Amino acid sequence: MAATMEKVAGMSNMLQFMKLIGQLKRVPRTGWVYRNVKKPESVSDHMYRMAMMSLTITDPTVDKDRCIKLALVHDMAECIVGDIAPSDNISKEEKHRREEATMRHLSSLLPEGLKQEIYGLWEEYESQGSPEARLVKQFDLLEMILQAHEYEELEGTPGRLQEFFDSTKGRFQHPDVLELLSSLNAERDCRMTETHDAKTSPSSSSASSQPSTIPHTS
Repeated sequence: MAATMEKVAGMSNMLQFMKLIGQLKRVPRTGWVYRNVKKPESVSDHMYRMAMMSLTITDPTVDKDRCIKLALVHDMAECIVGDIAPSDNISKEEKHRREEATMRHLSSLLPEGLKQEIYGLWEEYESQGSPEARLVKQFDLLEMILQAHEYEELEGTPGRLQEFFDSTKGRFQHPDVLELLSSLNAERDCRMTETHDAKTSPSSSSASSQPSTIPHTS
């Protein structure tokens, strides 16, 4: 009887855990909200593509499974504290304190083994205490600027989110990440050049100088 009640309580806690992390699907990434991006991605969206970056890394010296786990856990606390951005004027110490308290609560809902694993993964990422944690941090930044590029394409405004790219300069080291970054920059530069050429072409200037044909109503 006691064992049955313990199992029921354990499943109830697991359900609460799943509901809490499910909120990540409804927490928008603050940086995009502040830049007035329409339909900004969620924290969950961001972590999913980071996990895919971890899965597709070609470096044989990297523990892929650990990278995937780190990617899935690193922003988990945001299901309760939200996505705290630098412009929110909350110190790194306070941000860490809030997220640490949240992770202790979330992990307390899990069986002992999982509790230690998930909290330990979060600590590992926060401290950047392993090669995998440092690589996943690079994935975090790479995913951000890839998303910025996609928003620029969707809006038809190449270069509008340049500040996100500027914030990552000098922060990439892994060869695989640098190769993907090079491909991203090349594509983005091409889009920006195409847009600039279209705006400065004679046909564009001529079209813009034509009188409006929109009828006027009385």
